[in-house]
Amino acid sequence: MNRVITVSSLTLALALAACAPSTDDQPDPVAEAHAEAAAQAAEAAASAEGLIEPADEFLIRLAEHCGQAFAGRIVANEPASPEPDAFEGQDLVMHVRGCEEPTREIRVPFHVGDNHSRTWILTRTEDGLRLKHDHRLEDGSDDPVTMYGGDTVEPGTAQRQEFPVDQESIELFSREGLDVSTTNVWAMEIEPGQRFLYELARPEGGQNPEGRLFQVEFDLTQPVETPPTPWGY
Repeated sequence: MNRVITVSSLTLALALAACAPSTDDQPDPVAEAHAEAAAQAAEAAASAEGLIEPADEFLIRLAEHCGQAFAGRIVANEPASPEPDAFEGQDLVMHVRGCEEPTREIRVPFHVGDNHSRTWILTRTEDGLRLKHDHRLEDGSDDPVTMYGGDTVEPGTAQRQEFPVDQESIELFSREGLDVSTTNVWAMEIEPGQRFLYELARPEGGQNPEGRLFQVEFDLTQPVETPPTPWGY
């Protein structure tokens, strides 16, 4: 599938690369306002011309928040785990940080309390989007379970993209004794300036007789203090 990106969205990439590098500096509110306006203009123009795909629109919407961090809350966690939950009772913060080339790739660290090991990597492919979970140890080295995820199969929409587990990740999970994860389907939703949702779902059956649904929703209406640099970055 050939990718067609409008001039407006390429211009957006340059603008965002200038205003939101991967640093811990506080974002410039004026620059962010310009970036958001540019993103909206690019999306509107491209959509009107019919030259942009849902994957591109999704990245543009996320790129509106480059340089900003947002607090989240668990909105679904079923079934409840008998083991202590790593997310319950923790401060959950996403940071739209890696925006050097936002029409190609965006990196979003997901901070869980004092654990800074997780980064979501969204990459534009020839056919859609790829989601990978980059997990690091505190010394910056790779976690034994890292770079798992999947590619979109359906076009999705500008608001929601779904990522069924890929074969590489299935092999990783099986090798690490995590067979419950071999049917994972991740999803992300975004409503610019309103909400961002991260989702993990597993269908009922096999290793998951009750299925699985985990969702964290982030409030995009109110940026929070920038968290520390994620481990390994």
